[in-house]
Amino acid sequence: MLKKIIITGVVLLILIPSCIFAYQYFTKEEKIEEPPIEEKLKGHFKDLKIKVDASLATQPLMNSFVEYFASRDDLKQVESEYTNTHPAYEKLIKHETDLIIVTEPSQEELQMAKDANVELEVTKVVNEGFVFFVNAKNPVNNLKLTEIQDIYAGKINNWQEVGGQDTKIIPYQRPINSGSQTGMLSLVMKDIPMREPTTEEMIESMGGIVDVIADYDNNPAGIGYSYYYYASEMYYTPNIKFLAVDGITPNYETIKEGKYPLMTAYYIVTLKNPSKEVLEFKEALLSKEGGKVAKEAGYVQVY
Repeated sequence: MLKKIIITGVVLLILIPSCIFAYQYFTKEEKIEEPPIEEKLKGHFKDLKIKVDASLATQPLMNSFVEYFASRDDLKQVESEYTNTHPAYEKLIKHETDLIIVTEPSQEELQMAKDANVELEVTKVVNEGFVFFVNAKNPVNNLKLTEIQDIYAGKINNWQEVGGQDTKIIPYQRPINSGSQTGMLSLVMKDIPMREPTTEEMIESMGGIVDVIADYDNNPAGIGYSYYYYASEMYYTPNIKFLAVDGITPNYETIKEGKYPLMTAYYIVTLKNPSKEVLEFKEALLSKEGGKVAKEAGYVQVY
């Protein structure tokens, strides 16, 4: 299990595959059986070079994809320069990168694309769960989705109201356009306004929100949110516990089976009508072999 992985911006030059043929992006469950990818990768696109980026939580996934598809002799270069969710979208929209793996675009990022007169092509690559966690000493183990909404809307302010101790709730938040905040708004709050966070409640980084819940003076007052893979694999600590939502605890199986209520995904995002090279690299990641690579990296494949 990976523990507290922090990946800073770095450029890696490595090999990737040359050519993969047609694949149905949005209906993978209807995809017919295909020959193995290695049978199709024979000496095409000798000058292939693709620039990729990823969010913090998907950098291990991108690394696994590139490492796997770089293991063949006839493949060429991919350039990986990792930033994070919003900067990755900015670079893609400005034509500074070719393919990113991130959470869904925020409303601001969609507007940025519209203002730049470009269209984003967003394709699910792995499934994920949006999770809430508290300090391990907090006696609360389950919240209804409506209770979570009320906490973050400012209607529930004490843990005693949801079966806990007589303690004020500290509902930590992430900045707008972070992947976590985009997920919070679209998956959880929807049209319900969130309460304005105090300076103390606004946490800049994904690791920071885990740390403040885990270490906050041993005080079980806080609640935070993230994505399951990041909080369970990349930045795991036994000092937090995941809350069940409507009675379903988030784990690999409940996410794989679609039982967990707050299901989401990570997405491959390109500009519409990408180059043939970018399209074929994308198809490799979406193939059955790509799904196996994702699973081996600890992510939940989509089929």
